[in-house]
Amino acid sequence: MTTPRQPSGSGSGSGNGRRPLPRGAAPSGRSASGRVQPAKGQPAKGQPARGQSAKPQPTRGQPVRGQSAKPPAAKSPSAKAPAAKTPSAKVQPAKAAVSRSAPRTPQQRRPEGRPPARGQAAVRPRPKARPPQRPKALKLAESKRRLRVITVAMSLVFSVFAGRLVQLQLVDSDALAADANTNRYLNIPITAERGSITSADGVALAATVDAYDITADPAMFTPEATGIPDAPEQAAALLSPILGVPKERIAADLHTPKTRYKRLAAQQTPAAKNQISDLKSGLEKQAGSRACQVQKKLLGKPADQGGRTRVDNECANPLAGVFNRETQKRVYPADGLAANLVGFVNGEGEGAGGLELQFQKQLAGKDGHSSYAQAGGRLVPTAGGSKDPAVPGDDVKLTINRDIQWAAQRAITDQVANSGAEKGYVVVQDVKTGQVLAMATAPGFNPNDLSLSKQAQLGNPALGDAYEPGSTAKLMSLAAVLDSGKANWDTRVTVPNRLVRAGQQFKDDVEHGDWYLTLAGVLAKSSNIGTIEAVETLGGGDQLQANKVLDGYMRKFGVARPTGLNFPGETAGMLKKPEDLVASEKYNISFGQGPLQMNALQATSVYSTIANGGVRVAPSIVQGTTGPDGKYTPTPPGEQTRVVGEQTAKTLTSMLESVVDDEQGTGGKAAIPGYRVAGKTGTANRGAANGVGYDGYTASFIGFAPADAPRVTVSCTLQGPVNGHFGGQLCGPVFKQVMEFTLKTLQVPPSGSQAPNLPVEWKP
Repeated sequence: MTTPRQPSGSGSGSGNGRRPLPRGAAPSGRSASGRVQPAKGQPAKGQPARGQSAKPQPTRGQPVRGQSAKPPAAKSPSAKAPAAKTPSAKVQPAKAAVSRSAPRTPQQRRPEGRPPARGQAAVRPRPKARPPQRPKALKLAESKRRLRVITVAMSLVFSVFAGRLVQLQLVDSDALAADANTNRYLNIPITAERGSITSADGVALAATVDAYDITADPAMFTPEATGIPDAPEQAAALLSPILGVPKERIAADLHTPKTRYKRLAAQQTPAAKNQISDLKSGLEKQAGSRACQVQKKLLGKPADQGGRTRVDNECANPLAGVFNRETQKRVYPADGLAANLVGFVNGEGEGAGGLELQFQKQLAGKDGHSSYAQAGGRLVPTAGGSKDPAVPGDDVKLTINRDIQWAAQRAITDQVANSGAEKGYVVVQDVKTGQVLAMATAPGFNPNDLSLSKQAQLGNPALGDAYEPGSTAKLMSLAAVLDSGKANWDTRVTVPNRLVRAGQQFKDDVEHGDWYLTLAGVLAKSSNIGTIEAVETLGGGDQLQANKVLDGYMRKFGVARPTGLNFPGETAGMLKKPEDLVASEKYNISFGQGPLQMNALQATSVYSTIANGGVRVAPSIVQGTTGPDGKYTPTPPGEQTRVVGEQTAKTLTSMLESVVDDEQGTGGKAAIPGYRVAGKTGTANRGAANGVGYDGYTASFIGFAPADAPRVTVSCTLQGPVNGHFGGQLCGPVFKQVMEFTLKTLQVPPSGSQAPNLPVEWKP
């Protein structure tokens, strides 16, 4: 260590304070080499002498600290200045005695940088050499001290955490809860794929295609979220032309910030979805520019800091909160083909009419749901969620033949237009299985665009209309007479021009003198009077008993009871009980008027029963269903009921042929070359819409072919025609057109024999 500087006027200090010799240094005097070594205690070249501070030397001519401003004392004459360094000159510095009481004068630095040699008198005695001291080694930190430092550091960290926890739980809890509304779980329903409805050959009559629900998060349309005060209005103006929804309605839906999910439009096409996505992307790119980002950063800041209350419209994306959800849309590839039977769905994709409504549960399947966390309308992948997949609905396969349905629909549509009728329908049924091959209605509708149709057109009048069948019901009356054994086809009947019963006069459609007809002739000429007389035989003079027998047969034919289809809006018809019949009702019920009403399928089934040998097969329209697992389940066969005997059915078939083939028959326009046809015309007064009296007519024709080996029954019904009203005249041609097409489609061979041509008259 450096010796402390002594105060002025004191002794030189103890020699113990001298700096030890450097390692390897020799004592003062000459070295072994003969060189003169500087005396111990002399400073090295350019360094201050021991015992002096390392302060700068005073400038020449200035007094030394601690001395008076006097010239320095003269040096001893014996003191020699060191000679200049030369290779040959070696000078041994003299030892100068230094007084202990006098302060040491500062040494003047020589020009060459060496310190001047001390005088010999001032030379101190050289102490003994000390061994060199090694540098002190660094000590490691003490363990206690290290623990204290770590403890303090950890305490600080935990203090920060604790403070933050207090801030989150107490100070900022309300604000954080509000912010959490932008990062929450959303439950989105997953609509099950609706099953398809197909024709008998598997072609879709109703199918499901991909569509998109356009949705929105109203919380993203607030001024705080968008930076503009009218984001809902701007978004509505952009979306309205694409979605076809009034902009006022869209804006109202977006002004509900407490609701996180709003469906703006359902079942939009992929084209509409893509148009919105492209528009949204363009706005997002524009709003993401550097200038717009600067505006957004200034929102809410003070005005003196350049703050803004809103961003420019160019920097806002009013569609940022608009999204789309994949769903399905119901489409009808054949447009209006079988529309009144297939039905339609409403805006929610649920069945609202026809088979769509009837099989809603099977077709709809089971919806699922998806739950996920979102932030700003975007999925947060790391936040988890759940998904319950949807179960697709069943596919429903109908008995409808697409080609026959098309032919029937075209024929009845044309005839409704030609006759000026209010409406009309055609039913085609397989006589062996009871399956409905076609059910056409006019006017129909296009389920792809319900806005073009009236409400009255959306139903299925072939099943929903209950009307008085008229002369087509005479088949049931004569079936009861024949099957009861009260008469035969050739039973003679005298038919006057008028018949008085219950105080009322009954007549036929045309004025005539007395007719002498066989029972086959009564059916062929469609005589009301002859039918009344034939039915009276059922009671042996007791009309109530006769009506009871007739009532029993009519109900076995399916009158006044459901067909078994369970079709929405289907009517069971009406048949008044025999004991409730009054006055003329007891008689006009026998020729299809009065307290007797049926729908078109019920009337068709009566003729199919006769064609099937007297066995009624319950009608069916669904062939089977296919579940989501691909398993096909066929519909059980229709229930079979024996109505009349087989021989009765054969006799009635021959009698029906006379209606078409005989010159006096009313159904000549229904004849088909090469095929034997059995059928019956019907012309009835049509009940008024208000249920009081009659207004207009119901014209019809029902028949089956080939009569010798029946395969198909076709019925035609026109309601309220104005260009004619006879069934044979208006519906006979429709029957022929549809039946001819059906026989060819089913590849039914022509008849191999001629009709029996039963006599219709007898001579008195």
